[in-house]
Amino acid sequence: MELCGAQQTLWRGGAGGAVTLKLPDLRLREGEQVCVVGPSGAGKTTLLHVLAGLLVPEAGRVLVGGIDLARLREAERDRFRARNIGYVLQSLHLVASLSVLENVLLPLGFAGLPRRAARARAGELLERLELSPLGDARPGSLSLGERQRAAIARAVACRPRLLLADEPTASLDEARAGVAARLLREVAAESAANLVLVTHDDRIGAGFERVLHMVGGPEGPTR
Repeated sequence: MELCGAQQTLWRGGAGGAVTLKLPDLRLREGEQVCVVGPSGAGKTTLLHVLAGLLVPEAGRVLVGGIDLARLREAERDRFRARNIGYVLQSLHLVASLSVLENVLLPLGFAGLPRRAARARAGELLERLELSPLGDARPGSLSLGERQRAAIARAVACRPRLLLADEPTASLDEARAGVAARLLREVAAESAANLVLVTHDDRIGAGFERVLHMVGGPEGPTR
């Protein structure tokens, strides 16, 4: 995965107007993991949106699996994302009307996996993440930690090349935050996926070999 020379114009409310966010250059070997630490407003979520192809940078390039996302049409980016990129959002975004199993099956269906193979993969993940007894449960009946694991299962269902996690530990206490971050590292490593986790919490970076600090926000430095 490679991000090089990317920048994005953002609109801030009030007198903020338009600001240009210069994203850090980032090159990851296969299976490499990085924790990006920075305060609110530093551009961490924008970084993930660009890596996911949800935003097309106004300059620079984004390569995932050798494919430049900026050169793809929107529909092509959507298909590529479904097959190659997993995303764990801070608010998790599990579908409340679906069971845990059905939530994990969703991306597999979008990717066109045959039903039998999809159910086998989903069952494997539920067992791996200790969710098998809760496969028929709705997200609203789960604890926060259980919902977190369900969201991780859904994100890695298609064995993505790139796994993105946006403040995945923000709502957890210190002990549970450490468990969630370790679980993300483990499931990414099992499929040799790149992991990019963003957080405001310096402690989360302790388990990563590589930590990147976004400290300046728009036009500011990264170290």
